[in-house]
Amino acid sequence: MAGIENIFKPSPGMRPRLACEIRSEGVTAARASAEKRGRTEMVLAFAPLAPGALTPGLKVPNLADAAAVAAALRQAVDAAGARDRNLTVVVPDAAARVLLLDFDTLPARRHDALPVVKFRLRKMVPFDVEAASVSYQIMSQSAGEMSVLVTVMPGDVLAEYESAAREAGYEPGAVLPSTLAAAAALSADSTSLLVNQSQVSVTTAVTQGNEMLLHRTIDLSGDLPAGAREEEMAQAVITTLAWYEDTLRATPDRLFYAGPGGAMAARQSRWLRFVDPAPPVEDVVAPPHVSSVDRIPEGLAAGVTGALAR
Repeated sequence: MAGIENIFKPSPGMRPRLACEIRSEGVTAARASAEKRGRTEMVLAFAPLAPGALTPGLKVPNLADAAAVAAALRQAVDAAGARDRNLTVVVPDAAARVLLLDFDTLPARRHDALPVVKFRLRKMVPFDVEAASVSYQIMSQSAGEMSVLVTVMPGDVLAEYESAAREAGYEPGAVLPSTLAAAAALSADSTSLLVNQSQVSVTTAVTQGNEMLLHRTIDLSGDLPAGAREEEMAQAVITTLAWYEDTLRATPDRLFYAGPGGAMAARQSRWLRFVDPAPPVEDVVAPPHVSSVDRIPEGLAAGVTGALAR
């Protein structure tokens, strides 16, 4: 089992140079093809999924139609021109939990630190931590204070996604949640506000350089009428904007968006009208920066782009 990762600004060579993101809409795959002027050039491909084939969450099954997910993964990754079998798999945010926790200190050795992290998680997540995959990364550290980014994913849910990759003929060398992957595609030279929307959740995040300052995932119930979902979406963004202004004593000059339809759809959405004032919306990944072997739906390239970022 590869295990869940949360290193959203990795060192060069830490992850396979082949990646896919599994979302309800389908599977986006990318292969790093070259490095030019500090930017990773990629070949991308996409394979759609039928509605209901994937139902992300913290309980199994996530893959309601495991055969269809494996087939879409194989189709997309093969089309991207895979040259090896090792694969970075980006999973939906709803299938894991990402938390920022404060510690006075942690043991230097991972073997000794993990039990301390797991002890904190036991009352914070609604599943068995001992049977889960847990990863952590120190974001900042000063005298007597440490901010730690922790990712935890139920073991049986993680096994579903890894099994789909193996069924498709690939070996999951790394697994990480969607927003942590997308965040790696943002510039490390500024503070960024990111909104990542899926059919079942919305995640808002704030990054500053190589540090994750905020990460919040809100489940969007499929039973809610469209208007109520839009209001929940707007409230998640408004709450994050308030945190940004109160904590950083500034207002974001733009909002980076990942999700169906991309920035164009977000600008025209009903939820953005509830956000007043709303910062300008931009795509996390601008279309001219990638090449595709077929058309990639707008807004669905951020995860794989970040997963392959140098």
